[in-house]
Amino acid sequence: MTNKYFASIDLGTNSCRLLIVNQNGQTVYQDSIPTRLGEGLQSEMKLTPDAIARGLDCFQQYKRIMDKYAIVKLRAIATEACRSAKNAGDFLQKVYEKYGIHVEVVDAKEEARLNLKGAISHVRKKNKPYVVIVDLGGGSTEITLATNEDSPQMVASVSIPWGSITASDAFKLETYNEINASRFREDVKRWVDGFKRTTYYDDLKQDVCFVATSSTPLRLAAIIKNHETYDRMKCDGLKFKRKDINAVLDKLKTQSVEEMAKNPCIGEKRAKMFVAALVMFKEIFDGLEADELVASLKSAKDGIVEELIEKYNAEQVKENGKTHKIS
Repeated sequence: MTNKYFASIDLGTNSCRLLIVNQNGQTVYQDSIPTRLGEGLQSEMKLTPDAIARGLDCFQQYKRIMDKYAIVKLRAIATEACRSAKNAGDFLQKVYEKYGIHVEVVDAKEEARLNLKGAISHVRKKNKPYVVIVDLGGGSTEITLATNEDSPQMVASVSIPWGSITASDAFKLETYNEINASRFREDVKRWVDGFKRTTYYDDLKQDVCFVATSSTPLRLAAIIKNHETYDRMKCDGLKFKRKDINAVLDKLKTQSVEEMAKNPCIGEKRAKMFVAALVMFKEIFDGLEADELVASLKSAKDGIVEELIEKYNAEQVKENGKTHKIS
């Protein structure tokens, strides 16, 4: 049987991710390109010409890659940067005109749902009946509480309007500053406390396991585990304790951007936003009283391709009038 391929694109505030899987759900290609779409966004709430140029170049590369495969279904989504930017529509229209890729701007709830579907595999049905998924992006951060089962049900989700890029810019946290960090922590705490109140979190916190998606927890896990280089595939699924975050942040408090850039697990492209990301990461998990965390490479992109395969199989059943699953 001819191989069929399914693809997802997740255009975030800092990076754009492409995932291609075969009909069995096996990954045949994945990549992440740092488009830095949200860089400079805060000043006028517009994507800058440089950011647009990087975004278009990214889609050109992804189009070239996808053309090598017989893509049956593709879903491309955009999140916080495109939700916020006044000129996002013009940018995404250019993407469609140039490369024939329709990019759907999804709301925070849909982003959280897809992240849940993609990331829950690390803890599904293990020990505890609930899971909290935290997706710390470049422009926003989603906290989602869900049931921990084969078909997880979202209980509640909140989107904090801060991510590693936006917080670093707004609170001037390229390097650690206690006054600025305190202001940022207070704002994050307000969101976390609101999430806890609306979900009656304190009544069920003993029954929750925690998964953290995005680059920050993966890089953090690499630092905690003393990896000599950063390999996101090797970091996927690594576990670490909340207390370990404190040790990393304490070490970075005295470092310059240049010193952080030389750390192979942070790198030049992440150095300016890593402190803000860690301050937020720590405040969220302190507030949730997490003990152990799982770092996840799997996220919305993985949830998308899983759904694309499910929908394709359902369409085949309807078309053939009998059970028919691609294999």
